[in-house]
Amino acid sequence: MTLSISISPPRVAVIGAGAAGASCARRLADAGHAVQVFDKSRGVGGRLATRRIDWTDAQGGEHRAHLDHGAPAFTARSPEFNRFVEQACGAGWLARWAPVMAPGNHPTLENPALWVAVPDMPALCRQLLGGIPLHLSCQVDAVRRDERGWRVESKGQTVAEGFNHVVLALPPPQTAPLLQPHRADWAQQAQGIPMLPCWTLMGVTEQDIATDCTGVTGWDLALPTRGPLFWITRNESKPGRTAVPGLAHWVVHATAEWSQTHSEAPAGDVQALLQTALADVLKAALGHAVAWRHAGVHRWRYASVPRADATVAGHCWWDPSMGLGVCGDALGGAGVEGAWTSGQALARAVLEGAHGRT
Repeated sequence: MTLSISISPPRVAVIGAGAAGASCARRLADAGHAVQVFDKSRGVGGRLATRRIDWTDAQGGEHRAHLDHGAPAFTARSPEFNRFVEQACGAGWLARWAPVMAPGNHPTLENPALWVAVPDMPALCRQLLGGIPLHLSCQVDAVRRDERGWRVESKGQTVAEGFNHVVLALPPPQTAPLLQPHRADWAQQAQGIPMLPCWTLMGVTEQDIATDCTGVTGWDLALPTRGPLFWITRNESKPGRTAVPGLAHWVVHATAEWSQTHSEAPAGDVQALLQTALADVLKAALGHAVAWRHAGVHRWRYASVPRADATVAGHCWWDPSMGLGVCGDALGGAGVEGAWTSGQALARAVLEGAHGRT
């Protein structure tokens, strides 16, 4: 008689469905682990975010636009991430964006090689998480461990249990309270990692049809060297986005310093200030005032980590004795590439049984 032994694959709970969590979850799932992903939002992507806006014009016509109000685009520098980007482009997940740059940009950012997900920014995480069980609109309050493994709690109730490993892929201030009962040293370090806020303006203006074929300003991307605005994007200039005749779609990110100063200001006040700042830039390009059709703002409380403070040894934290790990751009390097790199590093540590940081 032949004895057949069935070994169940390791079960992993990934908390956070942004770039880091999706990167880690995909690699673990491809290696045969039974992965489940939990996120407080209604969709995946984290700061790879796109907002749908609806408005009615003066004639009663209804309009809709999709604006990438999170990470507007990203670069690829490391060989590993470049290989991933090339594969994702071949699969139709990503496309290169070669924007027409406004004059007078920050010199270190002139003519950047940029990538965007298509048809919207969350599409990258949707593709990475394809086929992996998702628990959305699930605010994780605690992760607890006993002899049966890890369990995930939301609103004081267990939503899933029996996990061998838990991966926390959240901004450090949100990670710290989940870590505190298990790794107080990590929790303290997470609380000390600086995270920068960002106010984002999303707006629609009338397009001046008398301008040249490149659009209302003659450029797609501006990176001002002074003032409150850091990144000004013609959103419809990106691959896969829909241009609407007669309208220009704007996404504007304020500088970290300005956002910090106005972090607790009323949204209406922030919107008015950022609209004025953008109008001043556009008036200089157009020679006349712009006509607004719709505008709104979003505050990213934990938008980014200073690049000098991002990256730790190993790009992640991993405690193999507990089956507990942490990844994110705060550990792997600033930006989408840093988040992806950290997720890959943690998955590699889990699979190899390596020590990330203990």
